[in-house]
Amino acid sequence: MSLFDWFADRRKTAPAVRNAQEVSEDDGLWSKCPECGLVMYRKDLVANASVCTGCGHHHRIFSEERIRLIADEGSFEPLDSDLAPTDPLAFKDRRSYADRIRDSQRSTGLKDGVITGLCRLEGMPLALGVMDFRFMGGSMGSVVGEKLTRLIEEATARRYPVLIVCASGGARMQEGMLSLMQMAKISGALERHREAELLYLPLLTHPTTGGVTASFAMLGDLILAEPKALIGFAGRRVIEQTLREKLPDDFQTAEYLQDHGFVDTIVPRPRLRTTLATLLRLHGCGQAVAA
Repeated sequence: MSLFDWFADRRKTAPAVRNAQEVSEDDGLWSKCPECGLVMYRKDLVANASVCTGCGHHHRIFSEERIRLIADEGSFEPLDSDLAPTDPLAFKDRRSYADRIRDSQRSTGLKDGVITGLCRLEGMPLALGVMDFRFMGGSMGSVVGEKLTRLIEEATARRYPVLIVCASGGARMQEGMLSLMQMAKISGALERHREAELLYLPLLTHPTTGGVTASFAMLGDLILAEPKALIGFAGRRVIEQTLREKLPDDFQTAEYLQDHGFVDTIVPRPRLRTTLATLLRLHGCGQAVAA
């Protein structure tokens, strides 16, 4: 048996190692679950949609991987990828907004906090927007609002369903009122999409908060969420100080919101494509032909 064959056999028989503190993640081969401590080969973790096989913990993933998980291979066509933010208010706190934009663009390779485009899911057309928490906490600025609005308008014109994957800390404070205006703009585009009797599905991931929750994240025909995702508007401390009472530990989790009617269903990431395809077919989206 060659050394290569021996390692291949080892991977088949022992795809994961538990409590292996001596294993380092620095080499990029391993990933340790922050919930249960299970250590997995990173390739095995990615193959399972970055979900821990031991406890089901959903590791945070970003826009590129989400697009690969949702869209048929090679079908995603980006829209408005050249749009980039400016600094209309010349905002500065500890650092200037322009510097923060530049650093985020350099570290993520993104122009702003969302990627939008048209794709297919099991052959069915879909308008897809994916927010990326790496870019300034997925905050909603003018570019995020404009790209999502254009995506929805394009979907309305083509009679496509819309899926927006939400991951955001809320409105981008460095753009002030211009950021808050995006809530109304996106909501208006979604209303015209609804009037055309087309399907809109938001997927709430960890975290979905602030102005995103207060607008398009909660306007879906069916609201989907990932397990244990943090979903809310204001933070726990602000709410407790306002209400002057202690809140349940899990009150802003996807499970709590589902129990209280704010979320329709919780979809584990490995079942997301199957669930989305089923919903699209049930709403007649499979009859459409992608352009």
